[in-house]
Amino acid sequence: MTLTIVALLPAYQNTNGDSENAAVLRRRAEWAGLEARVVAVDTREQLPARVDAVVLGSGSDSSLEQSRGRLLTMHDELRTWGTEGVPILAVGTGWELLSWGIERPDGSSVEGLGILPGRAVPAPARITGDLVVASPRFGTLVGFENHAREYVGAEGSPLGRVRSGVGNSRGSGQEGVVMGSVIGTHLHGPVLAKNPAFADHLLGVAAERASLAYEPGPRAAMVDEYATAAREAQLGAVRAAAPLARG
Repeated sequence: MTLTIVALLPAYQNTNGDSENAAVLRRRAEWAGLEARVVAVDTREQLPARVDAVVLGSGSDSSLEQSRGRLLTMHDELRTWGTEGVPILAVGTGWELLSWGIERPDGSSVEGLGILPGRAVPAPARITGDLVVASPRFGTLVGFENHAREYVGAEGSPLGRVRSGVGNSRGSGQEGVVMGSVIGTHLHGPVLAKNPAFADHLLGVAAERASLAYEPGPRAAMVDEYATAAREAQLGAVRAAAPLARG
């Protein structure tokens, strides 16, 4: 069986390269000896008959309404995938579009699809920089954040606790939201390239649903050394900057 990984709306939701998380999943599956493919889906008609994992990246605010309109045509499929346990990773505005909604500074709003709890609200200023998260499920996650909104209403189901950076903000100290196998996060990177254990968890879930066994292959172990070096460099920079920030 071939694992089918859907990259949703890559033409609109790939501002920070987050759609490439789908390519990370495909490559790691292949290194484990599994057959896998990535299907780019910008319209409902392009959806494959079987979906084993879904990646939805982040886009610009100028494309919010267009992206929402396209996602609405797939609303039933998204709900079904979430209910059935298909791993769905949504990053940035992709995550916000799956929430209850997005509030704008002018008082207008974009209604979300209601797949994930919570909503996005305007932040006092744009939030950018390194983001380090302690996740009970995935360990330490690293990446960078770049968002103009904070996220509220997800206090009971975060991805993890913020160790450096802002995350969901509003004083929550939390980052992301998890609902079953659906995960929303501010972590760019792409996040799965920098955090192999996170990628392996999603692949493990996808493989198990397909009655397949997933174990990271030797090539993955070699590549993970590069990811470890990149993670340590980022964590070192964060630790070095902390005293300056306190001063």
